[in-house]
Amino acid sequence: MKRKHQLLSDTFKAKKQRPAPSDGSEPSGQEGPAAVEAALQNLVSLFPRKVFEDSLPPLILRHQIYSLVKDRTVVDRYLSQLKNEGRIRMFQHSFEADFFVVAFTDSYVSKVQEFISGKEFARTVKKFLDSVLTACPDISFDKKRMLRDFGFRDTEITQLVNAGVLTVRDAGSWWLAVPGAGRFIKCFIKGRKAVLGMIQKSKYKEVLLSDLQSRQAPNAVKLGLPYHIHDIIGAQLVDCVPTTSGTLLRLTDD
Repeated sequence: MKRKHQLLSDTFKAKKQRPAPSDGSEPSGQEGPAAVEAALQNLVSLFPRKVFEDSLPPLILRHQIYSLVKDRTVVDRYLSQLKNEGRIRMFQHSFEADFFVVAFTDSYVSKVQEFISGKEFARTVKKFLDSVLTACPDISFDKKRMLRDFGFRDTEITQLVNAGVLTVRDAGSWWLAVPGAGRFIKCFIKGRKAVLGMIQKSKYKEVLLSDLQSRQAPNAVKLGLPYHIHDIIGAQLVDCVPTTSGTLLRLTDD
């Protein structure tokens, strides 16, 4: 069945190794880590802070970087380096196994601190930020490690979950999380569906990238067309076809 009939149910499915676009959202011409750094800054600038009253750190989807840097191995290796150095944090929000959200650590910590200010779990969250977050780049934590290595009690882990800095992964383990990120995920799902719908309604289920960029975004696209264009290209939900008129985005088939 074609993806056009499964916009919502398949919204987190992606194919492998499809080329990046040749114009519009093309890579900057840099290579290696410099290209990844440039892509990160580009995508950070696209994040609509005002939509969330500036309560969230700029959130980047890892696959969005693939729309700007052709070599995925370079992207993954450099992100791993940045994570191990503590410059970024990565989050898994329980969709596809390879769906990761990226945020700069400084921005993440700043927004968490703003969120917990004056709340009853503030001391426990500060303890988590000062001990676990600075010492461990992992995206998930199990109970044994939280209790033995980091000295948290069961009640404190519950407070961290209530604060939104941890979410349940399975029995006895938790994902690192962004407090309030549920709003972002809802906007993201609706926005992706709407942008794919725009292409679906076009003749032959395809549209020039330049044409799509110039259109008025539906109300559901709260994150902005540029943000979602990088999403659908990086997630390979569209084929990028070079033409004499520019890059053509065509809905992919399963």
